[in-house]
Amino acid sequence: MSHPEQSRHLATTIPGPKSEALSGRKMAAVARGVGTTMPVYATRAGGGIVEDVDGNRLIDLGSGIAVTTIGNSSPRVVEAVAAQAGNFTHTCFMVTPYERYVAVCEHLNRLTPVHGEKRSALFNSGSEAVENAVKIARSYTHKTAVVAFDHAYHGRTNLTMALTAKAMPYKHGFGPFAPEIYRAPLSYPYRDAEFGKELATDGALAAKRAIDVMEKQIGADNLAAVIIEPIQGEGGFIVPADGFLPALLGWCRDNNVVFIADEVQTGFARTGAMFACEHEGIDPDLIVTAKGIADGLPLSAVTGRAEIMDSPHVSGLGGTYGGNPIACAAALATIETIEADGLVARAQHIEVLMKDRLGRLQAEDDRIGDVRGRGAMIAVELVKAGTTTPDPELTKALCAGAHAAGVIVLSCGTYGNVLRFLPPLTISDELLIEGLDVLELILRDL
Repeated sequence: MSHPEQSRHLATTIPGPKSEALSGRKMAAVARGVGTTMPVYATRAGGGIVEDVDGNRLIDLGSGIAVTTIGNSSPRVVEAVAAQAGNFTHTCFMVTPYERYVAVCEHLNRLTPVHGEKRSALFNSGSEAVENAVKIARSYTHKTAVVAFDHAYHGRTNLTMALTAKAMPYKHGFGPFAPEIYRAPLSYPYRDAEFGKELATDGALAAKRAIDVMEKQIGADNLAAVIIEPIQGEGGFIVPADGFLPALLGWCRDNNVVFIADEVQTGFARTGAMFACEHEGIDPDLIVTAKGIADGLPLSAVTGRAEIMDSPHVSGLGGTYGGNPIACAAALATIETIEADGLVARAQHIEVLMKDRLGRLQAEDDRIGDVRGRGAMIAVELVKAGTTTPDPELTKALCAGAHAAGVIVLSCGTYGNVLRFLPPLTISDELLIEGLDVLELILRDL
């Protein structure tokens, strides 16, 4: 099936009758806890458009939450997946292994900003990879405690819910959670400015605040790992102040604490670098990846320093589906597409375009408290006019208006007041600008 026409088109109101019928079927068949952002049912997608069952064409500013970074059904991926499915769909790498698993690990070892000799292991989801990174860190250090940060999101399994900061909807009612998880304050420049300009701009000072908490409440002798998103995802696309991540990494190296970078949302060209750690010039001990790794097929990985990755005993890592051959074929085609089509540079171009447009809008509208992010991972934080008070109601209304107008947008943030943009890197400038035009009109109407 060919990609949909690259234009926004509303054939019906949103949702249309066919989507409404499917929503009725969902209510009768699918567990209530599985929510949906939009009440439309996709039938095909590509470039910067998602087409629904009613023939509506929606501008995609979400990429399935940063997954279809190279565009839905990217040609190299479609070809590679079809060829692999025709050969075999599964053998379990732990039983009879196959070359493509090894090849994906070789590429990850080549690309990730971890210094020295590296190893990788493949899994299915971001949560699963995070859990395995913690297992590896505990095995290496023979310590148990793990520190995550305010506003963090690391997944929905028991351990990763413990690492995640936000209670609703991720943790509420699902405890008790895994023990030996602690939380430290993040560098959040927009909010830290309330406590003084120095804390908002001096990353080393913000890191000292976090390190004081870790030393007093946990102790380095008990701490196996620190895990952090280089740019927070669900927490609000928070970019720490310059120097924050290097200072944390330095303290970890001095204290035999494994530094884990959760690049599930930021990896694979999303931020205008292959990995967000490159912007800070840091070399984590372990890097966790998923989402954009395989253009929509379930795959994740942990990559890191060989001595750490090799610390678990043989057969201590694995899983029935981890590194599925079809997902590995998709990952190899995804990496080839990013490199061959210059998509890191494309993400940088999208950043310039979006920040210029949103910055001009911010100058005219004091409900936009902050514009931040990197590459094609940009956010606006919405506040009550003339204050820094979060405005989740405005955010919700803006999202609803965009959805009704045929633009897929997502909200996030601890306070529910951040509008996040994650367009596929294959979206045209024209579609991207049109999507922002729609949002500006709705914001003015509100």
